[in-house]
Amino acid sequence: MKTDLPQDISDFAAVAAKRLARLGGPQAALRAETDDDIRTAARAALTEVGAFELDVRSSGEDALAAAVLCEAAGATALPYPLVEELLAVDGARLALVNPDAPRIDHGDLPGPWIAADLDGNRYHPQPASRTNAKLGPFLVPATLGSPERTIPAADVNLHLVLGSWRILGAVQQSLRIASDHVRARIQFGKPLADFQAVRFAIADAAVAVRGLHELAKFTIVRPDSLSPRVRSADALVLRLKAAETARQVLRTSHQLLGALGFCDESDVSVLDRHTQPLIRLPLGSEGLALRLVSGVPDGSLETLFSSPVSA
Repeated sequence: MKTDLPQDISDFAAVAAKRLARLGGPQAALRAETDDDIRTAARAALTEVGAFELDVRSSGEDALAAAVLCEAAGATALPYPLVEELLAVDGARLALVNPDAPRIDHGDLPGPWIAADLDGNRYHPQPASRTNAKLGPFLVPATLGSPERTIPAADVNLHLVLGSWRILGAVQQSLRIASDHVRARIQFGKPLADFQAVRFAIADAAVAVRGLHELAKFTIVRPDSLSPRVRSADALVLRLKAAETARQVLRTSHQLLGALGFCDESDVSVLDRHTQPLIRLPLGSEGLALRLVSGVPDGSLETLFSSPVSA
């Protein structure tokens, strides 16, 4: 089975990755914690590659282009709420939140916001000031009023899926850094990559990342004719897989880099800290898994043992 992306999408991905990398990658994201001009430059770069011209809701090709753009953003720890702006509603960025503890990544940026929970309830959030937390340095607590109408389930699902592509980009980059490190680092007279335990760790991480990539491609191209419950289950499964893969790969990267992996001089540290909001919000792995349980009896959660779901 051929799972390669279309050539035009691959070309766009290469251009986007090159342009976003010119901002400075994770180290630019680190500087953005104290310099808002870098976030302004990040938006300008996205505008240059045509990010905000994509019609992610109506065009399957544009949704796929948005996915690879989010992948590039994840690899560079782009300090900008790309998914939230791609899915803007009436000019207001769309954030997914947990109503019990609402927080919005980059919620301090100027401009209106709309918040929604995973059930599609829509809120008008009132973001507070940044807390400058170590994990998720751009997270902003928010106050929600009562639900106001709803957000289409398709928007919630696409938000989860595109966020998963950002996580994918981050773990791909983390794996590349760890792989380069074990090839270059000499210990006991030979590269770390020559040690069997290190090879096993890298191999396990590589398999997990490749599996996430294939699942991400499968999910983004699933036909719109599938039932809403199936598409919601697909999005939740992808986000759950992305969160679990991120934990595995980031943990492995930290272990292989040693103390260096926990210093901001290392891109792994910055990637980890800036990806935590996506891993934990709007729900963590346990919360996502619990939401999937209800899909087992009705068949909306497909497994290897499920009957095929008709389009």
